[in-house]
Amino acid sequence: MHWNDVVTMALRWPEVAEATSYGEPSLKVRKRLLARLRLHDDSIVLLGVPVAEREHLIELMPEAFFCEPHYAGYDIVLARLAHIPAEVLERILERRWRSSATRRAIADFDQ
Repeated sequence: MHWNDVVTMALRWPEVAEATSYGEPSLKVRKRLLARLRLHDDSIVLLGVPVAEREHLIELMPEAFFCEPHYAGYDIVLARLAHIPAEVLERILERRWRSSATRRAIADFDQ
């Protein structure tokens, strides 16, 4: 996966827009962060991933998922774009999108 693949995946959902966060490329849903690229290591910050799920993902796919101490207290997991399966990434992003988008946007998408 590459960042452009992530952008293409996410932009098919209503209310998603390209933006920047901490000076790096990001995706937002109505100004709420969906995901952010970390340029220095080509990884992505994925929000809305509870700690127990994060630990499970890291255990199952350590080549793809990891966490740094800075993020330990948050519902966040980091993923290496070169190793994350597209279908796993899509499920994580869509869940975050559904928690951030308006009910109308979700209903329109689901039709």
